[in-house]
Amino acid sequence: MCKPAPPRAVRSYNRAMIAREPTLERLTIAQNLLLTPYGLDESHLTQALSAIRAHQVDDADLYFQYTRSEGWSLEEGIVKTGSFSIDQGVGVRAVSGEKTAFAYSDDISLASLMDAAHTVRSIATAGRQARAKVPAKRVAHSRSLYGGQDPIGSLDSAAKVALLEHTEQLARARDPRVVQVMAGLACEHDVVLVARADGTMAADVRPLVRLSLSVIAEQNGRRETGSAGGGGRFGLAYFDEALIASYVQEAVDAALTNLEARAAPAGEMTVVLGPGWPGVLLHEAIGHGLEGDFNRKGSSAFSGKIGQRVAAKGVTVLDDGTMADRRGSLNVDDEGHPTQRNVLIEDGVLVGYIQDTLNARLMGVAPTGNGRRESYAHIPMPRMTNTYMLAGNKAPEEIVASMKKGLYATNFGGGQVDITSGKFVFSASQAYWVENGKIQYPVKGATLVGNGPDALTRVTMIGNDLALDSGVGTCGKEGQSVPVGVGQPTLRIDGLTVGGTA
Repeated sequence: MCKPAPPRAVRSYNRAMIAREPTLERLTIAQNLLLTPYGLDESHLTQALSAIRAHQVDDADLYFQYTRSEGWSLEEGIVKTGSFSIDQGVGVRAVSGEKTAFAYSDDISLASLMDAAHTVRSIATAGRQARAKVPAKRVAHSRSLYGGQDPIGSLDSAAKVALLEHTEQLARARDPRVVQVMAGLACEHDVVLVARADGTMAADVRPLVRLSLSVIAEQNGRRETGSAGGGGRFGLAYFDEALIASYVQEAVDAALTNLEARAAPAGEMTVVLGPGWPGVLLHEAIGHGLEGDFNRKGSSAFSGKIGQRVAAKGVTVLDDGTMADRRGSLNVDDEGHPTQRNVLIEDGVLVGYIQDTLNARLMGVAPTGNGRRESYAHIPMPRMTNTYMLAGNKAPEEIVASMKKGLYATNFGGGQVDITSGKFVFSASQAYWVENGKIQYPVKGATLVGNGPDALTRVTMIGNDLALDSGVGTCGKEGQSVPVGVGQPTLRIDGLTVGGTA
């Protein structure tokens, strides 16, 4: 028996509600930007995926992307650079076993799409044909971690330059020893659409902003630098007066502190790492070693150690792509999977790795929402999002007071790690010498040298002051860069090697 149609007003109300559902709304935005203007619709995506699946492949996907970027830099009160770019295109991938075939084009059209599809399916021989249909469309579950606003349009060009000029003025006014100020502002509006061979459709609209500040202070002929900044997945209104003032204070204070710094001592000693950005050491020395590709291939120092103790008790490390507005967070990863809160090390025991689809399938586990790529012109791989260590129960003052002699490092510059051995080298951009529990003086030129897995076993005190970085991190791997977050509480590590200049 047929039921009467609902009143017109009810139907209109329901359509409006559906349109506002974030997952579907993002999908509509992506389709209207990346498909409709080029005469494409979902049937054409199915056609391309079916062409790939005409040969027997284990996986396939289409990744459409539209990115608008803008950047401004100011030095000595003058706008040094201003840039604006638009990039768009589609990447087409087929996977068979461990092999990946990939093609991309900045021409979004049915012809380019089908040409790429026929190219990548050659990864499987024609003799292994499998006339499989693409399953019915399924919209992937996704999160709503940030707004879909376009940060580039949240301020006009004059207001963006004025923001940088104000930042410079605050820095110069803070101390007469500040002789040079450099400030930069970067904005990005990124829209992605993913169509997978299993019928999954997913989309995301990703804002990203960053304000950076670097100052040079001079005293008695000596010059030192300090830097600060932050950002996340917001509009530019995020950078209010109070936040800009905090960046200025941090950068200027760092430069002035370094003016008083002495040469760092060298040797094996107790090292205390400050909270927040020093978690970049955790990211590099530990996080990369927990990525699935390195562990599947057996090239990581953590390979084959699931269920084993790899760190001191109390050490719990997570990678969490579900944190609201964070630089490393994503509503869905670049393979269409919702991001997750992944516990990697729990109370010192290794419990999991970071996975993309390919490595998860080959290792017999589920993807963890960590398939990431720099752009449509790159293949995805397992990458970190926001990686951090959970807090302990010690006050940071108690941890510093526990040191007989050692280094207290509160900020870091560059570093590098060897994934296979776990060995790392990191330079401290701000550090202090401590004796008998008291900070004596700032030092410069300190380099931390160690082995990631070994360093985790040497953690003896964990602070109750977990902090995340301010939103400045970018991670590089195999030539691809993606935004990430890091964090940790204050940590005491015993017996770490410090390379110094004294």
